[in-house]
Amino acid sequence: MVAAVSKTHTPWLKSSVPLVPHHGVVTLFGYGVSAFVDRGHLVLEDGVGPNRRIARFPRVRHGLRRLIVIGSNGSVSLAALRWLADQDAAFVMLERDGSVLATTGPVRPSDSRLRRAQSLANTSHIGTEIARELIGRKLMGQERVARDKLERADVANVIASYRTSLMSARTIADVRQLESIAAQAYWLAWRFVPIKFPESDISRVPMHWRTFGTRKSPITGSQRLAVDPLNAMLNYSYAVLESESRLALAALGLDPGIGVIHVDVPSRDSFACDLMEAVRPQVDSYLFDWVSREPLRRSWFFEESDGNCRLMGSFAERLSETSATWAAAVAPVAEWLSRKLWSTLRKPVRQTLPATRLTQSRRRQIHQSPTGTESAKRPRVPRICTGCGSELKRGRTLCAQCSKLVSRENLLVAANLGRIATHGPEAERRRAETQNRQCEAIREWNPIDKPDWLNEKYYRETVVRSLKSITVPVIAASLRVSEPYATEIRNGRVPHPRHWLPLFLLAARPRKSDK
Repeated sequence: MVAAVSKTHTPWLKSSVPLVPHHGVVTLFGYGVSAFVDRGHLVLEDGVGPNRRIARFPRVRHGLRRLIVIGSNGSVSLAALRWLADQDAAFVMLERDGSVLATTGPVRPSDSRLRRAQSLANTSHIGTEIARELIGRKLMGQERVARDKLERADVANVIASYRTSLMSARTIADVRQLESIAAQAYWLAWRFVPIKFPESDISRVPMHWRTFGTRKSPITGSQRLAVDPLNAMLNYSYAVLESESRLALAALGLDPGIGVIHVDVPSRDSFACDLMEAVRPQVDSYLFDWVSREPLRRSWFFEESDGNCRLMGSFAERLSETSATWAAAVAPVAEWLSRKLWSTLRKPVRQTLPATRLTQSRRRQIHQSPTGTESAKRPRVPRICTGCGSELKRGRTLCAQCSKLVSRENLLVAANLGRIATHGPEAERRRAETQNRQCEAIREWNPIDKPDWLNEKYYRETVVRSLKSITVPVIAASLRVSEPYATEIRNGRVPHPRHWLPLFLLAARPRKSDK
């Protein structure tokens, strides 16, 4: 529920639009972003210039699960962060290039023994087991994407062979090497994935934007600072996934920064990067389905002076709405990590397993209900007109204006094909046979066979009127003429006199409607 905003506090309200959560997510972007608490309500505001969005959320029935801020132009009060924590909602700050700037979630009690086991994991056999499991899940997902989405069975078989080799990996370094080699084969299969744009945008789209290219950016030599739309979408979606991984680990009492597979470096949560490895292929599959089914709009992206392709805030907002999907995907993996680390601790007999705060699987077991995490529904991919790029309703591929143009072009093409077909050798032969047959019938016809009273005047005044109730196929079959010619006769054309008597008899024949 979003409360109304008083006009006395917002004199520019005439140019504002309501800000509502989608899939439990509100994304703020633009300039002058603000989040503060007023009279117990969380007040959010964003926008560019006079085009502002604003909303007030009460503490009850607000539907807010994630507040995502893109960029750093604005302010967020401490009271707003406390309001989010009290409502079990998380705050995430992202950059459009795929960097996670900050995440805060609900405060959970942590167990120092669990964190100690995490810090010692990469020096024991448990670290290798964790690395094999996470990378094994990743390679299984990449194999499925290569086989089912990219339709590259050869690449899928290569990845499967590396996944089999993981079982014999004895160190974390061996796991990293196998994952790196498999990644090279996997991303090579993406190289020529086409990226479609509406026809109206094609002239403004750089050539290197029309295919995936390589995962490594020519600007940095790494995945950062993508130069094409699909890589930019991957980077930002991975940032959303990383933020959900951070929140999941913090909720379970683990430290997102102490990694096992990823080495410790400043300004990176290595354990969150470890966790998200198992879910990355699901992000790849989602974005591949998007670009293979729907075109991308040029206005969703902009290119900086160095060639870096960035997402516009309105488009990044759509990708942010997938956070609930990735939260549901990382939850069981994060709890598996917690159980694996918990198994290395000395603890009282009654403490058998850590809490399952993300999936509530232990609570379900106690109440004898189905276990496991219910996968969140993925947000609907926007339908885009392939002609002009306008957004469509479900079930349509073209807008009304483009449908008219395409229908007209199709009719012109069909008419041209029809003209070609009617002037081909076969059509000329059949036409000549028909003309010869009609000429022969005219030569054999004797005018004495026609009654004197059946003249042209009588035919026009009497017979033509009666033909309106006779179908075209019946006229064509009676006279042995084509249906187009029979249509002209039915509409009033006067045929050769040899046809007058058969038409008179046909018109005078009693029909079922006359009985």
